Amino acid sequence: MRETCVPTGVALKDTGFGYTLSLVSGKYKMVILYWLSENKVMRHNELKRSIGTISYKTLSVMLKELEEHDLILRKEYPQIPPKVEYSLSERGKSIMPLLDMMCDWGEANMASAPGLLQC
Repeated sequence: MRETCVPTGVALKDTGFGYTLSLVSGKYKMVILYWLSENKVMRHNELKRSIGTISYKTLSVMLKELEEHDLILRKEYPQIPPKVEYSLSERGKSIMPLLDMMCDWGEANMASAPGLLQC
């Protein structure tokens, strides 16, 4: 039998599971990673339009946090008006199989939970 990834007596934050959650938790981080994996490179306004329900400020904060955790790359072009593009880093690309597994699980279980929203 597999040992749990959060053993008894160990704080969640001190586990690999807790660490992973700390990187992708929040309402929009996984959605941002999804859009960047689909489109490879996106600008701030493209992400905003794709997500739809996110404010400019929240998107900026989420992008900054994802960049600080080395999950995305921010490339700024020295021009006027300023141009900034976002893409997945190698580390960000490495988390995509986890998100793909979540999608697969959702597809497999969506029919058994009628009335829930699809992604």
